[in-house]
Amino acid sequence: MGRGFLLMLLLIALPAAAQIYKYTDANGNTAYSNQPPDGVKARPVELPPLNSVAPSTPPAPPAEANSREQSRNAYEVLELTGLPTTEALRANNGTFTVSVLIKPRLQGPHLFRLLLDEQPYGQPSNVPILQLVNIDRGEHSLAVQVINGESVVQQSPSVTFTVQRVHKP
Repeated sequence: MGRGFLLMLLLIALPAAAQIYKYTDANGNTAYSNQPPDGVKARPVELPPLNSVAPSTPPAPPAEANSREQSRNAYEVLELTGLPTTEALRANNGTFTVSVLIKPRLQGPHLFRLLLDEQPYGQPSNVPILQLVNIDRGEHSLAVQVINGESVVQQSPSVTFTVQRVHKP
């Protein structure tokens, strides 16, 4: 191994405040140590200060970048279809389906989640036909969200509709 390599190993292995000594050993070779050896003439080695770089935290992206990314991920069309808005929905047992119109199609990890009267309804799904079961008669609002985990990516406009059920005595 070359002397420069040994010096580099010593420099790397020793703490920053350590003193390095250079001397000639009994075999006539130049050697380096962090302590002057007994009975041998050793010279302190002047070391340049060590370069150090403090870890830096990347700056937060500007708010505009976040809004651009959200609009870039947004769906052009997200709405519910299959609900009558001018007349009552006739569902004798309160069970019916609604369809989701979405463009472009649903992305990878995204799922649909219904909001019935502004509350999450049923299990999230990647199927654009969603069923509602045993919905009480009367007026309700319904919207669909595209979610990614617990985050809402986008929400459709709410649709107000009335459920009409026949109650048998």
